[in-house]
Amino acid sequence: MSGFYRVATAIPRITVADIKTNVEEIISLIHGANEEGANVVVFPELCVTGYTCADLFLQPHFQNEAMSGILEIMDDTRHMEDLVIIVGAPYYYRGALYNCAFVINRGNVMGIVPKQYIPNYGEFYESRWFKSGREIPAGARDTGFDAPVSTNLIFGNDMDFLFGVELCEDVWTPNPPSAALAQAGAEVIFNLSASNEMVGKHDYLVSLLSQQSARTISAYVYASAGIGESTTDLVFAGNGLVFENGKLIASAKRFCRESQLVVADIDLNKIKAMRAKTTSFNSYNINQYELVNLSLGDSLDVDDIRRDFDPHPFIPKDERSVQERCEEIFNIQVWGLAQRMEASHSKRAVVGISGGLDSTLALLVTARTFDVLGWDRSQIIGVTMPGFGTTGRTYNNAINLMKALGVEIREISIKDACIQHFKDINLPETDRSVTYENSQARERTQILMDIANRDGGLVVGTGDLSELALGWATYNGDQMSMYGVNASVPKTLVKYLVKYVAEQPDMAEAKPYLLDIYDTPISPELLPADEKGEIAQKTEDLVGPYELHDFFIYNYMRFGYSPEVLLHMACNAFKGTYDRPFIKKWLSTFFRRFFNQQFKRSAMPDGPKVGSVTLSPRGDWRMPSDASSALWLDALETLD
Repeated sequence: MSGFYRVATAIPRITVADIKTNVEEIISLIHGANEEGANVVVFPELCVTGYTCADLFLQPHFQNEAMSGILEIMDDTRHMEDLVIIVGAPYYYRGALYNCAFVINRGNVMGIVPKQYIPNYGEFYESRWFKSGREIPAGARDTGFDAPVSTNLIFGNDMDFLFGVELCEDVWTPNPPSAALAQAGAEVIFNLSASNEMVGKHDYLVSLLSQQSARTISAYVYASAGIGESTTDLVFAGNGLVFENGKLIASAKRFCRESQLVVADIDLNKIKAMRAKTTSFNSYNINQYELVNLSLGDSLDVDDIRRDFDPHPFIPKDERSVQERCEEIFNIQVWGLAQRMEASHSKRAVVGISGGLDSTLALLVTARTFDVLGWDRSQIIGVTMPGFGTTGRTYNNAINLMKALGVEIREISIKDACIQHFKDINLPETDRSVTYENSQARERTQILMDIANRDGGLVVGTGDLSELALGWATYNGDQMSMYGVNASVPKTLVKYLVKYVAEQPDMAEAKPYLLDIYDTPISPELLPADEKGEIAQKTEDLVGPYELHDFFIYNYMRFGYSPEVLLHMACNAFKGTYDRPFIKKWLSTFFRRFFNQQFKRSAMPDGPKVGSVTLSPRGDWRMPSDASSALWLDALETLD
């Protein structure tokens, strides 16, 4: 099961009080939703009659014809086995008239949900005609439809898809019914509405629904009245909106003169995963809600999902958002380090500078931290430690960057110390194994730690989130520091942060070196350079593209997608860039390394959380170091 379901919001062109014509248009849209493979389709409130019928609602003949319209919809849709229809109509029940949502499945009304909050202000005076559904006693049923009539109904199936219904004004109140419905288990909220247009109101509506979707950790599907409603005093533009945990994923065209059907595939994996880890989102009065079982059909096959996925989920889409995100992250890093510097009574910071992206970002954070604290940058000790794989490009960038930033520069070659160490452990001179590489990383860490001890400083770590996820760090080497400022910054975002700082006014002198570092291939430079003196050991040739791994990290860590869904999403996101076998290969590498390298994360140093994904064993990710990856790798192996 993919966990993705297809929903539709339908805005019919109606004729006020012409029930027959309206029902024909509604049925036409229902057939369209069924052909699209939708699981649920929702219509605006009172769409069977039209919202603007005014005192016509009070006429018994009009009420009866509305119910005849519901019967016609039921009869026409009996063969639609896995489509749920939610349609609005006036409903007379035990001496009072209610504005209701009729939930129809397989030709039967399965539940009737009345509107709870009846407006009586300005242009809205529904209380002239309708009563609040809260006045209906618990356990009420319509004997003709043999269906419950209640505000406390949750529909669906207890395992896969549960939804609740509210109507228009309900969501505008201080205590929307959708909040309690969500806490009682509803993962999707459908809103039948007739909200008029006013200057500025649409933006407020979108913000309101987005916030409610985010607050309830739900998908929110909204259908509002449009063309055909009376314009005597108001105009209705036909809003069809689909949100998923606060994000707008589909919308109708406003002021459209034809009926509209907007279809969207919603991701209940995401909703379930986020609710499971949000412990403040507790079940609430579950026993007060009646569960109405429906035939919704299964979730979509992965190949049927109609949805694009962001290949770079850590990176905002537009330039302004990138700048704002970088500024915020950089400030979090700086503030975290500033607090740690003061708390540890350290007056100096020690940073190993390789001329690569990660150490550059760590140095930039440290320099800005000293600015914030009012300390002289000369108290920062920048240490470059050339080794067997250091190239002229990275070495020169390291030296020039430290000069431009005004930090103390120390150069300590690790070659002689490593050669001696190789002799001590009987490692042949020609050996290029992991021992050869890790010895260099540990030698560098030893130098940094000892300088910090001698000079009363604090070693600022350089490793990033992507390296931690893959274990692409030497245990007790570059894996270790006294405070890791990059620990929750993914590799794809490190580049943006370096470029962001390079564009700051006070970085004019450092800018050329920062931009060259931005363009330098990612490498640990632990193997000798090639015959041209250029980097021979490129990380992404060995471990896979970081943009792929960051995609895996974000979607697996946040939402726990299965290998099948994750592979499908990646193939969609990187279509035209990487083919399926290539993505599958590196996804396998991701799962294997993510599990067997947990021991490095279990011993990782402190560092600030900057985003929604982090791997701190004290915070967001706690996993046994000896957990098996077999479940995920076996599932991946079965896929073509």
